[in-house]
Amino acid sequence: MIKKVTSLLLLFLLTLHSTKAQSIDILRKRIEKILEDKSTTVGIAIRGINPRDTISINGNKRLPMQSVFKYHLALAVLHQVDQGKLSLDKVISMDKELLESYQYLWSPLRKRYPNGGEVTLADILKTTVAWSDNVGCDILFKLVGGTDVVQSYIHNIGIKDIAIVHTEIAMQSEWQNQYENWTTAKAANQILQLFFENTDNLLSNQSYIFLLDVLKSTKTGKKSIKGLLPKETIVAHKTGYSGKNDSGLTGALNNIGIIFLPDDSYFYLSVLVSDSKESDETNQRIIAEIAKLTWDYFKNK
Repeated sequence: MIKKVTSLLLLFLLTLHSTKAQSIDILRKRIEKILEDKSTTVGIAIRGINPRDTISINGNKRLPMQSVFKYHLALAVLHQVDQGKLSLDKVISMDKELLESYQYLWSPLRKRYPNGGEVTLADILKTTVAWSDNVGCDILFKLVGGTDVVQSYIHNIGIKDIAIVHTEIAMQSEWQNQYENWTTAKAANQILQLFFENTDNLLSNQSYIFLLDVLKSTKTGKKSIKGLLPKETIVAHKTGYSGKNDSGLTGALNNIGIIFLPDDSYFYLSVLVSDSKESDETNQRIIAEIAKLTWDYFKNK
């Protein structure tokens, strides 16, 4: 009798595991279906709270980040804040000449202060991450000591599959430069997890709450991860976009983030769309459909 009960229990557990495995495999196949007729390379990493709920498609491929690296930069800045080297209350001067040198790059700060002005570090961080400001980005790079300092910090916390070589203005000066600022989708997910779970006290509680709130307030990428999700969904995320070159090629249209479910659980999703011959609308739709399929999978588990 005991043997029979044990056998039935074992069979039940094996069946349960098999059902879950099939379920994640079905999600993978549905995502692959989205990609099969698209002229683009897409790196995807998905991870739930349970490590078995993991998918990687081209997850180890090195793909350009574009402004996704502003998230990594923010981590490095806040690390120096926690060390006492910087303060979020620090006032930073922006002169008119600096702002005008970025006249062809996106910058809400330049629009807000056309003749220059003084801004706190906290405000620059918020605008750089949530609005993807390019002037703010390079002010922050200069403040922490350059791209080498940021890259070394990211490597030192255990994220190796990433390169941060160029500032924003340098990256935008030559089309090919964006490919030297690269990450893998898996590494993007890893650094989201490292930050959000904060198990190794990556940031102080104050810095952690600050950055999480900023990521949740991101204004860009409304048609990407958030595009098909319920309007009330909370997403802490960062975007990156290259625009198109003269041949109509999109180097990068990216979105990485932490997506929160109604039951307060969450999952990590990084989608890097690279070297795409598709329209911006199609590239955004790729990310949106992947996010919605993944949302449905975790919501119905």
